[in-house]
Amino acid sequence: MKFSKYLKDNLISIAINLATIVLVMLVLVAFKVQIQAIIITVTVLALSSSIIIIKNFFRKNEFYKQFSSNLEKLDKKYLVLETIPEPNTYEEKIMVESLYEINKSMLENINEYQKNTNEFKEFVEIWIHEVKIPISSMMLKCHNNKQKYDESFLSLIRRLDNSIDEVLYYVRSENTEKDFTISQVELKEIVRTVSIKNKDDLLENNISFETNIGALKVNTDKKWLEFILNQIINNSIKYKKREDSIIKIESKENEDKVTLEIYDNGIGIPAKDLKRVFDKSFTGTNGRNRVKSTGMGLYIIKKLCNKLGHNIYLQSEENRYTKVILEFGKNDIYKI
Repeated sequence: MKFSKYLKDNLISIAINLATIVLVMLVLVAFKVQIQAIIITVTVLALSSSIIIIKNFFRKNEFYKQFSSNLEKLDKKYLVLETIPEPNTYEEKIMVESLYEINKSMLENINEYQKNTNEFKEFVEIWIHEVKIPISSMMLKCHNNKQKYDESFLSLIRRLDNSIDEVLYYVRSENTEKDFTISQVELKEIVRTVSIKNKDDLLENNISFETNIGALKVNTDKKWLEFILNQIINNSIKYKKREDSIIKIESKENEDKVTLEIYDNGIGIPAKDLKRVFDKSFTGTNGRNRVKSTGMGLYIIKKLCNKLGHNIYLQSEENRYTKVILEFGKNDIYKI
């Protein structure tokens, strides 16, 4: 609190005090009081008014200074009320009680919003599970009757299935702890499951698929890691070259981490887009020019990796290659 601004806010009170002192002085003069007595009286009144103003300034300044300091130190600003000391004056009490009421109202609105949001997410999850049943049936029917259904029709169904998975995992990414089970899983098993799921797309696009996965285990959530790897492979397929396309998956291990590298010799990513590939809704040059993209795939898997405690990096050179690197830490905290 600045003293100059405090004085400005109290100009009316100061003016009234000055007017009172002048009035007292005039009355004393009218009653022909000795000049020494008038000077003493006016001086005492002026000093008293000044002391009251200064005292009030320091009292309020101390309160608001502590309030501002506590607020600055907090990441969650709404918790500042818990740090305010017991108010000493009626004015401070009114302010603190008002802040409590405001905070209470805010929390009630947030709780109501969260309730509605959670209900919507639950509805979306239920709807997605219902939709996936006929999609699976259509895929099975197409596989069993390939002579009746064009391969492009099956490809569209797979794209639809992947898009619905993306929606499901995005909805769940806000509350992963509800669907979160950390255990030791074999990377080879995860890679095998995802490669089988993408088998038709790999064959249709004439993409060579190579793996070099040792008998390595990592601490993760099996279902989430399958989704992450599936999204990466889907991107590799989507942004492949016209011919001689290849996807390589290789695992490495050292003392403190296990690394899974997914390499493709596709069209790569322009250097200007590399820093933003994990940003929400960022489609980049390739997403606008080559194929339609939502820009959500890499954003979701980055978010899931953060919650799983995994690191994810992306290296690429335009028209040459793209490499996605997943790092799994070796930490006792994950041991079950």
